[in-house]
Amino acid sequence: MRPDDWQLTHDPDEFTARAAGFLRSRPALHTVPLTVLDALRGRGLHLYGEEAPLFGVLRDPEHGIRAAFLHTPPFPLHLTPIGPDGAEALAARLADAGHPLAGVSGERGAAAAFSAAWRRLTGTPARIERRQRLYELAEPSAPQPPPAGRARVAGPADRDQLMRWYDEFKDAVGQSAGQGAGPWADARVARGGLTLWETPDGTPVSMAGATPETAGQVRVAPVYTPAHLRGHGYAGAVTAEVGRAAVAAGVARVLLFTDLANPTSNGLYQRIGYRGVADFAVWAFGD
Repeated sequence: MRPDDWQLTHDPDEFTARAAGFLRSRPALHTVPLTVLDALRGRGLHLYGEEAPLFGVLRDPEHGIRAAFLHTPPFPLHLTPIGPDGAEALAARLADAGHPLAGVSGERGAAAAFSAAWRRLTGTPARIERRQRLYELAEPSAPQPPPAGRARVAGPADRDQLMRWYDEFKDAVGQSAGQGAGPWADARVARGGLTLWETPDGTPVSMAGATPETAGQVRVAPVYTPAHLRGHGYAGAVTAEVGRAAVAAGVARVLLFTDLANPTSNGLYQRIGYRGVADFAVWAFGD
């Protein structure tokens, strides 16, 4: 497999024409590129940063598209599942072009193979930053016993609260890049994409969002409860409500990612009906 087998473009429409069928053929495993591509095409190429995104597909003359990637700097490159040969060819193509990378994310084997090739070709240190599991909602259920209170869709009056929680969430997961809290909250509220759990007196105590539906699925993200309010079942209740509402609306698949370093959240999501699909990893490059 040669580096030139990877076809690169900065044009999201060109990438969509090449890769849409491939991405939709395994929508759960390709949830990140599907949702990111929809966001870029709907809200502008600089949604996630000032640099233009880069897209690519690995084309096999006999079998068509075998893999794809997208890179929205300054975030890590995201790579679909691919074997070591394809990952090495991509690393060589990007290294030869002098394309800078902060890291790579994707299915565990693909991310590890690309990281090893990148380290060997460029001499750049690489370390695993996060191990994740992708879950799919299989048997929806509410946590028992449920916490006191109720779920409701966030509205314009919640904007300041949502902005604070978004910044806190980014700090908690170590994310410094991306869109600002204001535009993020406005876009989510405009489409009803955030749900709050509030106590009986009307105080919001937790939130869960969902991506727009694409390829018949949504992904629950983010889920956040302030540290001093954790341990009361709020996150489980609001996450269960987001999944229930999506299923009721006819969504075929409801997905979410967890950090495997957090056994509490992994156990929680399994108790409300989520089952593991695949393991993913995020690698960081540099010192």
